[in-house]
Amino acid sequence: MSDHQSAAIGPGDPCVGDSCCTAPTVSAKRDERWHRTAKTVRALSWLSLLWMTGEGVLGLVAGAAAGSISLIGWALGSAIEGLASIIVIWRFTGTRALSPSAERRAQKAVAISFFLLAPYIAVESIHDLLTSHESTTNMLGIMLTAASVLIMPALGIAKQRLGQSLDSDATAGEGVQNLLCAAQAAAVLIGLALTAAFGWWWIDPAIGLGVAAVAVHEGCGAWRGKDCC
Repeated sequence: MSDHQSAAIGPGDPCVGDSCCTAPTVSAKRDERWHRTAKTVRALSWLSLLWMTGEGVLGLVAGAAAGSISLIGWALGSAIEGLASIIVIWRFTGTRALSPSAERRAQKAVAISFFLLAPYIAVESIHDLLTSHESTTNMLGIMLTAASVLIMPALGIAKQRLGQSLDSDATAGEGVQNLLCAAQAAAVLIGLALTAAFGWWWIDPAIGLGVAAVAVHEGCGAWRGKDCC
């Protein structure tokens, strides 16, 4: 090494030996990969938002037509998942992508929305049980819930994996919401089928109470900052 090179490096410079300046290159690649993953997350969240908007509107129409509180509750749950998608999009846009406080605020917002949803579903379910209200089935509700059972698990698993790559609890939490949506859709679909086949009218409000309980549980988890919403 020449005297000129030694002077350029100077004492205490990390760029010495054969590994000179390799760390910044690795860091740059990691940052580039992180931003690409963040863009993928935003794209999936936009896709989820579009799906949840259509699912929520059509679900409310189908639920009202069938008089099904569990179907209506599931459709209203789409608004919560849509909110989560909006939050994740907001979280990974601009300088907020690296904000340490953005994720915590997102978790609080999702928790509050869960708490707002649960009382409505619970009250309507109890009313239906006390009055022996019998829901009916319709093809729109069956098609919607069946589509959700097929689509939501794929989105949920993808977001959980991407959330782990980004070290983002908010992204992983949105993925769990998608999986929860699929589980609720399956429960509603089973309830509609049992009501149509056996006339078990109590199945629908019972599932509605279950959805309300899950909403409270997930809301508490979101408020504490866990990846369960």
